[in-house]
Amino acid sequence: MPEARRWILTGRVQGVGFRPFVYLLAQRFDLKGVVQNQLGQVMIELEGETSVLDDFSSALITDAPPLSRPHITNISNIPPRGFTSFQILDSASAGETHIHVPPDLYLCSDCQREMNTPQDRRYHYPFINCTQCGPRYTLITRMPYDRANTTMAKFSLCDACRGEYEDPASRRFHAEPIACPQCGPQLEFVSGEVRLQRESALDACIASLRRGEIVAVKGIGGYHLMCDAHNADSIARLRARKHRPHKALAVMFKDMAAVRAELEVAAQAEAALCDATRPIVLLPRSPACVLPEGIAPGLHEVGAMLPYTPLHHLLLAALDTPLVATSANLSGEPVLTEGVEVETRLGKVADAFLHHDRSIVRPADDAVLRVIAAQTRLIRPGRGNAPIEIELPFGMPQPTLAVGGHMKNTIALGWGSRAVLSPHIGDLDAPRSIAVFEQVITDMQRLYGVTAQAIVCDAHPHYASSRWAAKQGLPVRTVWHHHAHAAALALEHGADKTWFTFTWDGVGLGEDGTLWGGETLHGRIADWRRAAYLRPFRLPGGDKAAREPWRSAAGLCWEMGMDRSFPVDDITLLHTAWQRGINAPQTSAAGRLFDGAAHLLGLIDHASYEGQGGMLLEQCASGEAEVIVLPLYEDAQGALLVDWQPVLAAMLRKDVPVATRAMTFHRSLAHSIVMQAQRLHAQRPFDAVGLTGGVFQNKLLAELALEGLQQAGFDAYLPQQIPCNDGGIALGQLMEAGFKHG
Repeated sequence: MPEARRWILTGRVQGVGFRPFVYLLAQRFDLKGVVQNQLGQVMIELEGETSVLDDFSSALITDAPPLSRPHITNISNIPPRGFTSFQILDSASAGETHIHVPPDLYLCSDCQREMNTPQDRRYHYPFINCTQCGPRYTLITRMPYDRANTTMAKFSLCDACRGEYEDPASRRFHAEPIACPQCGPQLEFVSGEVRLQRESALDACIASLRRGEIVAVKGIGGYHLMCDAHNADSIARLRARKHRPHKALAVMFKDMAAVRAELEVAAQAEAALCDATRPIVLLPRSPACVLPEGIAPGLHEVGAMLPYTPLHHLLLAALDTPLVATSANLSGEPVLTEGVEVETRLGKVADAFLHHDRSIVRPADDAVLRVIAAQTRLIRPGRGNAPIEIELPFGMPQPTLAVGGHMKNTIALGWGSRAVLSPHIGDLDAPRSIAVFEQVITDMQRLYGVTAQAIVCDAHPHYASSRWAAKQGLPVRTVWHHHAHAAALALEHGADKTWFTFTWDGVGLGEDGTLWGGETLHGRIADWRRAAYLRPFRLPGGDKAAREPWRSAAGLCWEMGMDRSFPVDDITLLHTAWQRGINAPQTSAAGRLFDGAAHLLGLIDHASYEGQGGMLLEQCASGEAEVIVLPLYEDAQGALLVDWQPVLAAMLRKDVPVATRAMTFHRSLAHSIVMQAQRLHAQRPFDAVGLTGGVFQNKLLAELALEGLQQAGFDAYLPQQIPCNDGGIALGQLMEAGFKHG
């Protein structure tokens, strides 16, 4: 006797060809019924024999489209309805919300093959896509994800595209961004008074890049500034015009063979490069690398990526050389998305512009990964992997918005047992950054159908995100910066564990009113105690030290009672101010310790980007080196104070090579991490050791520390899916605000 059954599926089931998959699956099993999108979930009703329905149910998961992530949340028997066929119903626009916003996807191999086939009607069309590829998050105006709710709504489908769009057997069935040269978006090239369209625009862009010019090229989540990555003069001009003298530039390679020709690619890195998210992955140069030093001055690693849009593929195939593909923005701001604004704000940077008329609703910069301890670690969430959707180990008491920090800002939205982390927004120093920050907050709530009833922010009252939170007329809870770091790591690796977590970064406001950044916290989410910290010192010039590492070195030397010369005329006046505590806040920040060591080794005086001193120190370190044991003292509250003086003094030994001293610095700090864990474990037991905060983007330090901790018998963890830097603290803020211990 036939029975009728209903399935409810959530997860990533929209924008990935799931309904056509269900249609074909029903045909395969000869089942009658319906499938419907329902505000983020998919509902299926079928009639058939029990065993066939069971097989269909299993195949829903085992045979699902590769980019989908379906979860069957409910299966129920329903009264038979006498279905005579299988139909795909129109999307429901009312009911309970289970929204999962699809991320932007790379160009799939099927579309790439069609694009390169001269007989195909989409031959060399820069906007080809299907249900398995193309933009999603950056062109959705509202949910449900249907064409009418995207920026593609203004493009009327031609008969051929409409036929594919309405054919359940086509891989373009309800591919919402579907287009072709007759009915879809088109390119426009602008250089001075020259304006060219369509194929002529593409040809002109290729010619411009071939001449060594800099072109602002519109992609999925914004514009890239592009130039020939083998042309040192072009790179130098780009740096000079963008006022970006040292920060590394990402490089887009034609294919994996081109990457391997110049960079060392471990298995984990190759898998990440080829992933559907197509992130930037940091890779070491190989001996055969001919990329100019100007790509990443002073660094051995290059941020590599593969093409992910049809336009990228066409450019790289025609040029047959890697391209610099750096975000088209002003320093620290979100990537630019509008043609007029790009021409206005970057008119003195780019020689030409390659626009297109498919609008970008919201910016999404490229995601960045680094392989540390044989695992890919997310450094920056972005296009392809964000919004990042997290299942919480508890239910939020009310819908809550977490607004993150001031640098590397992201925001997070939590409701029920779900949380969503936004793509990277940027540093909140400029009006445009604040505008995008506010836009993303509005967008996230609208897309997911959730209205925040409370806000959580960093305890620092002068962060732009904290100031914004205070003006919203909602209940606001503040969370200590380093508590948020620790909670984000615990969310990923065990909310039920008791942790001993090193939260090392630049600076963040601490519970005692000083600038923390070398803290080790003991406890659990929403219940942390400072268990250890690096010896504090006064930082001459305060915030200026972040971009002037010599100031950190001066403060460290003066703390040790040493006199040295520093690159400033009024050093005596500065020293006097330091002695009196004038504009010299106390800090325990590990990031400033790294900066000071980098200066003492002669690597840097002034930094042109955040973290430059620490990056140069890591890249410089090599060879065998001694370990200097850092003394541990117990303070009046029972916390360990870690004295860095012996290793800082060793940085001044001119009889030891700089690379060896840099390695000593890393090995000594890693050894101290193990010593602290061993000392505290006997007094305050814990289940696992965590390493988080921006300092642990340092591959050398992180790997030395993990190895030492594991050899000492500890379970030790680094963040993987959540950034260890300030890009992850919004999730930590949510955890701190909503977690209740049982």
